[in-house]
Amino acid sequence: VQLQASGGGLVQAGGSLRLSCAASGRTFSNYVMGWFRQAPGKEREFVAHISRGGGMTSYVDSVKGRFAISRDNAKNTMSLQMNSLKPEDTAVYYCAASVSWTRIRDGYDYWGQGTLVTVSS
Repeated sequence: VQLQASGGGLVQAGGSLRLSCAASGRTFSNYVMGWFRQAPGKEREFVAHISRGGGMTSYVDSVKGRFAISRDNAKNTMSLQMNSLKPEDTAVYYCAASVSWTRIRDGYDYWGQGTLVTVSS
């Protein structure tokens, strides 16, 4: 499956952004979809993921209550609504697809190209 992430940009602390991920090539609803992020000088980390049907979601503790992941299988898209953004949220955000319900980076088979989110203080 091919993934294309978009929606990044520059925002002030406390602001909001909505990231999108468009999928093509394979049956989107067959995959668990996730968001990861990589800050400068750090490893890529799990942010959130959503089950195939969208009924189950999971988040890293640092974004709980601020971020919301969703998907639309009819449109082959996934989104990440990010509210109350903090400077420490600054990173390149990647969408990814997996056949497993996992938070492990290596468990994801397909990756988008990444979109940069910069949160200024």
